[in-house]
Amino acid sequence: MWQRFLQQYKRTFRGMQIAIWLVAIGALVLTHKIYVAAAFVAAMQVGAIFGAMWGLRLKTLFEGSRARSLPARRV
Repeated sequence: MWQRFLQQYKRTFRGMQIAIWLVAIGALVLTHKIYVAAAFVAAMQVGAIFGAMWGLRLKTLFEGSRARSLPARRV
């Protein structure tokens, strides 16, 4: 489970880090307060981890539905 999670997180790591730091720099420039930028970084890092967990869960559910020959649901 953890191995698959790390693969999912590694796949999106670079793009997410760029977005996180751009938002943090923007918050720092607009507010001139380091703790606001740090709060953005911390919140977005936690969000990136939970997003990778959620993506892995969705991928697992999708692969499971294909393994049982069920048609993929259209949203």
